[in-house]
Amino acid sequence: MGKGTDKLYITHSEWASEDAYSASAGSGLSKSNAPDNTFKRLPFNFCALSLQPFKSPVCTFDGAIFDIDNILPWLSKHGTNPVNGQPLKTTDLTKLHFLKNDEGEMVDPVTYKVFTDNTHIVAVGKTGNVYAWDTVERLNVKAKMWRDLVSDAEIGRKDIITLQDPLNVNGRNLSEFKYMGEGVNTLTEEQQRERSAGINESALGSAASVLKDKDIAAAPAKPRIGKYLHQQPPSTLPSTSLNKTSPINGTPKFQPLHTSKAIPYNAAQHTTGQAAASFTSTGLTPHTGGDLALLSDEEYMLKPRRVKKPGYARISTNYGDINLELLPEFAPRAVWNFTQLSKKGFYNGVVFHRNIRNFMLQGGDPTGTGKGGNSIWNKNFADEFDGPLSHDARGVVSMANKGKHTNSSQFFITYRPCKHLDRKHTIFARVVGGMETLSAIEHVEVSEGEKKPLEDVKMVEVVVFVDPFEEFLREKGEREREVEEREALRKMGGREDERVTWTGKRVGGPAREGAAEVSGVGKYMTGGGGGEATVHGQVLAEWESEEPVKKKQKAGGFGNFDAW
Repeated sequence: MGKGTDKLYITHSEWASEDAYSASAGSGLSKSNAPDNTFKRLPFNFCALSLQPFKSPVCTFDGAIFDIDNILPWLSKHGTNPVNGQPLKTTDLTKLHFLKNDEGEMVDPVTYKVFTDNTHIVAVGKTGNVYAWDTVERLNVKAKMWRDLVSDAEIGRKDIITLQDPLNVNGRNLSEFKYMGEGVNTLTEEQQRERSAGINESALGSAASVLKDKDIAAAPAKPRIGKYLHQQPPSTLPSTSLNKTSPINGTPKFQPLHTSKAIPYNAAQHTTGQAAASFTSTGLTPHTGGDLALLSDEEYMLKPRRVKKPGYARISTNYGDINLELLPEFAPRAVWNFTQLSKKGFYNGVVFHRNIRNFMLQGGDPTGTGKGGNSIWNKNFADEFDGPLSHDARGVVSMANKGKHTNSSQFFITYRPCKHLDRKHTIFARVVGGMETLSAIEHVEVSEGEKKPLEDVKMVEVVVFVDPFEEFLREKGEREREVEEREALRKMGGREDERVTWTGKRVGGPAREGAAEVSGVGKYMTGGGGGEATVHGQVLAEWESEEPVKKKQKAGGFGNFDAW
């Protein structure tokens, strides 16, 4: 097994030697015959001269593709093919016609297959139309039908130009391009002038501000040079400090690195996922924040126990009116579905298709068969059993379904307590008026099998008097306006009654008229010798202008013996 030994393994040095046996070396393979590791393949939709995606492609007879804006200046200067160095004229170029689909991808005009880097692509020299080789081989070569498949022009076998052959890896190898090996400059005169003129800051976007800050940071170094040349530096220089300074004494005011951000009222329990997505995908902009996702007003309100005030609606039938009290606290999605469908007029003219005496009345299907209907979201929505509601009385309104989480637009009204339906059907309303109408409908004659009323019991109109969600949004808007008004008053100094203390002194009021604004140490002192010293209307001290009375000394004791 080993080289010159009887060991049953091969060492690393034996594998790495020139006469070793492996996939890339061995069996007399020398270094000069080793494969080139500098292989770089140019994509088929790139210009071979600018190495950028082409806009107006042309090709040569040997299949090299160029952009017309790049090859014409090259030919006027060199007159050769930049790929192989052979003489080339403008008449030797063929304009190519690529067909693109709705997504902007280049496709075969016959089969509409998308071109990739592994597609065998050919072009017809006379017309410039580009096809997949499979199409040309099947419809032209094997069928011996020598006409262009798009323009129907006569062509020959010699007119077929290979643009990309996946089996010929050296066809578009960048390391074999002659102008790249010689290091020839491919820039046009206009491009050279742009580069020599410097950086175009107008095209840099946000990077221009970085360069500007760099220039500003280097600016203070220039006046220091004049210090040794007896030059007076300018008095004012642009500040390069990143710290904001205080307007009073110029001391730097440091900002905290991390500021707490207020959480929005409609913030979800989960994040936006942008950090994870940008971490696992290079096609997304890097995002390092864990921002919470924001819910829409509908998603925010359709949470249990968020909208607690009930709503009211009326079902007008051809037998009378039935008033409903809507219960959004424990079934917000069902109430939202009912109110939004009612506002759209979905239930207008819809019949009750099922009426079982001493059990329930069912409706809400526009087809009248019990098999139709759709929710406001055009799909079934989940059951809502989170609450104490129960089918414990006559007049309970619940969602009809055909299984778990299959609520749509159909609902039923009970004629008696039906507790066996608890946690099987979502309760979202109850009848609070029109029990006599419900009794009249209960006694309508029905068919034996389907229990369908023989005479139509129709919902003429469903009117929502009080929409609980609109009331919730209105009250929330009023609370937000009150908060904004209080904040504005607080910034202005508060209300008039809040500016006066219980002693009658004004606090936080406007300054006295005619008082000179003073800054510095003596700004809390008035110009006169006495009186009130105020700052922005606040009373700091009060004193009398007369000289205070001296305290009398106590008599007694030995004194200083002056009378002796």
